[in-house]
Amino acid sequence: MTAGQRATDGAPPAPAWSQRPASLARALTAELVDRIVRGVHPPGSTLPPEPVLCETFSVSRTVVREAMKVLQEKGLVQVRQGSGTIVTPATSWDMLDELVLGVAIAEDGTLAILDDLVVTRRLLESDMANVTARSADEETVEQLLSLVGRMDELVDDPVAYADQDRAFHDTIMRASGNRIARAVVRALESQAINTARYLGRTDRTLCVASNAGHRHIYERIAAHDPSGASEAMFTHITEAWVVRRSGRTAPGRLQR
Repeated sequence: MTAGQRATDGAPPAPAWSQRPASLARALTAELVDRIVRGVHPPGSTLPPEPVLCETFSVSRTVVREAMKVLQEKGLVQVRQGSGTIVTPATSWDMLDELVLGVAIAEDGTLAILDDLVVTRRLLESDMANVTARSADEETVEQLLSLVGRMDELVDDPVAYADQDRAFHDTIMRASGNRIARAVVRALESQAINTARYLGRTDRTLCVASNAGHRHIYERIAAHDPSGASEAMFTHITEAWVVRRSGRTAPGRLQR
């Protein structure tokens, strides 16, 4: 058994990537993020010291130090003089980071992370719909109508429907001019979009019901009704998730 294959202190063995020289710092970072978020190294615990990490993963001190630097930037660890590298509480983690969020979603058996994602998306998109309803020009309104019509034609093709669904929401976000809110929503969805638990069921009936919500949003924007557009978006995102949601726990976090 090679050094890169040995486990340390009961931790999982080194993964296959540790035998390859390319992008070792990124790969080590991803591996440690995965282990921290999954609880292999729980909050308050100390990561193995630098020499042990070097031996476990067959990497240099430079690689380990670069990985530790990135973990600090993500809020996952804190280096304490004389105490080593301490895993921080989950409340300190950067949940918009794609590695952290991706593992958190994968490990979330209660759907609380996805519920919070939907709540955050709902809050931001409702506000952006409000702004778009006040400022939408004729081109934006026509584009939204075209997308709603196209989705009506695609209710039997959930994959193609989903592409147009995302385009509809993104059109509203872009039209609002709020680049920060749009970036947050896109960052959140980028890690959930291929997750089966987030996508849920995708049959024809659900596509039809979903597009009824889109049409209502479009109508309120076309009527330049900010509060109506905001409420329609809030309701649409909530109802669409409740229908797709397949967890055993009640979606209490969505209640407002």
